[in-house]
Amino acid sequence: MSRVAYVNGVYQRHAEATIHVEDRGFQFADGVYEVWSVFDGRMADFEGHMTRLHRSLNELRIDIPMSVEALTRVLKETIRRNRVRNGIVYLQVTRGTARRDHPFPAPGTPPSVIVTSRSISAARSDATAANGVAVVTHPDIRWGRCDIKTVGLLPNVLAKQAARDKGAYEAWMVDEMGLVTEGSSTNAWIVDKHGKLRTRDTQANILKGITRTAIMTMIEEEGIELDERPFSVDEAKEAKEAFFTAAGAFVMPAVSIDGVKIGDGKPGPIATRLRARYIEEARRDSV
Repeated sequence: MSRVAYVNGVYQRHAEATIHVEDRGFQFADGVYEVWSVFDGRMADFEGHMTRLHRSLNELRIDIPMSVEALTRVLKETIRRNRVRNGIVYLQVTRGTARRDHPFPAPGTPPSVIVTSRSISAARSDATAANGVAVVTHPDIRWGRCDIKTVGLLPNVLAKQAARDKGAYEAWMVDEMGLVTEGSSTNAWIVDKHGKLRTRDTQANILKGITRTAIMTMIEEEGIELDERPFSVDEAKEAKEAFFTAAGAFVMPAVSIDGVKIGDGKPGPIATRLRARYIEEARRDSV
């Protein structure tokens, strides 16, 4: 069956879906996006992603394209038409189409709305998590508003490719002080050598991950001590455990950083437990 995309009010074959050559998302990266995990044909962490979408749009002064109810119908219909049971649904909203010029287009220019959905093998993801993955570090050269989920992801792309070139799964970006900010598409966590769970606070200009937020609720319920504080690359290499979180990865154990084995080189008990619980609760509570 051919995949289906939603583009500006029309469901069409994915292979034939297009936007205008002067769409501002294409020419200026003037847009935002969200990604929901799909479990059993339903979206996980729905409200969190929708709330962050509206925040990103408001921060960039892009008009909200439709009501939450209407957008929800579009997302669900795109999932249905693509027959996705387990996977993701991707939403992108740009400032719309207008003559190429840096200032905003005329008021009333309709935003562009694109939705796609695809299946991801749950078994393959679980097998990857069971073995753990490699992480490398990379300089953080992104702009100063990483708290907004924009489509301007070129620094992230370069970091991710640097990881792949070195045979790693993910890149953890490092600021000028030698501290890990976040992954190229994930939030970074460690269990430090003292046994304390650490991740950078979201006041430090990083993306407030929706999966991160869900995991933090679980951490509190399980009574795990959490320290929202930056950690250095050296601290990460000396950690007992390392992992990262994201909508597509859920909780993914990292077993090496820059070739240095973390702990015993196997997924740690905290990451393993949090992953299992997150998947169970996301599947149960998805909409």
